[in-house]
Amino acid sequence: MKRLFENSKVRSGLLLLLACLLLAHGAGCRAQGSASATGAAAERLRVVCTTQMVADLARNVGGDRVQVESLMGEGVDPHLYKASTRDVLKLFRADVILYSGLHLEGKMTEIFERLSQRRAVYAVTEAIPPERLRQLGPQQVDPHVWFDVELWSLAVEAVAEAFARHAPQHAAEFAARAGAYRAELARLDRWCEEQIATIHPGRRVLVTAHDAFFYFGDAYGLEVRAIQGISTDSEAGVRDIEDLVSFLVERRIKAVFVESSVSHRNVQALLEGCRARGHWLAIGGELYSDAMGPAGTPEGTYVGMVRHNVQTIVRALR
Repeated sequence: MKRLFENSKVRSGLLLLLACLLLAHGAGCRAQGSASATGAAAERLRVVCTTQMVADLARNVGGDRVQVESLMGEGVDPHLYKASTRDVLKLFRADVILYSGLHLEGKMTEIFERLSQRRAVYAVTEAIPPERLRQLGPQQVDPHVWFDVELWSLAVEAVAEAFARHAPQHAAEFAARAGAYRAELARLDRWCEEQIATIHPGRRVLVTAHDAFFYFGDAYGLEVRAIQGISTDSEAGVRDIEDLVSFLVERRIKAVFVESSVSHRNVQALLEGCRARGHWLAIGGELYSDAMGPAGTPEGTYVGMVRHNVQTIVRALR
């Protein structure tokens, strides 16, 4: 046991789980009272979400009936995020907890498993049929589903159903808001198709810092390449950089893209590698991948984030 606690990562994880159990024991009665209190029409559901994208879903579906808080803000990488004691307190005070799922929030998975025994915890991606997901291995699925707008819209219904379970008196309102938002996302999906179609077919190659855009490329007709894998927890090797440099030079790709929540270091290595081989490669712009933009800006909403990405890609590749 002493040797186990000498590992700082294991120690912090165990301490966090212990905090979860202690808080659950002390707050169990309060949580049950809170669930019944939501029957009052004037009380808003307290909703805690992991990522900005999930929080945006909650706000669009819940409207004034919910009070939404996101644990992760702009520029935060969910693959690497570790919950703090303060986060745990927020989670235990929530009526509903929403997270993306598919191991996007990899370091929080065990916490959600513990929480689900005593709290209303929902993974919004559970609404997406397994056959629509990108399978990477027996136990690994690409979690970046929000880049296919039509696919992400399926998660809207999951949020509406979760809210209706805890505030059934407002179920019709949640359903109506979910329907309106799905219609907005359908229009956004068509707009994405139209915009990407303006890029010459030979230039529809999207190169980014990590493998977050497969669903986007599959939905809208772009070949996607990345330096790192689907999780930024893994480091890109020298061979990965060299192979991608060769690809860029051979295909005469003119632009690559950095991401707001991922280090630009590896992209800079691509630029230097291409220039050393006589190919001038430019940075086409910054894309939002695992986090949205600042609150209060267009990019701080899901729709605004998608529009920004598409416009940036089209401008650089067309």
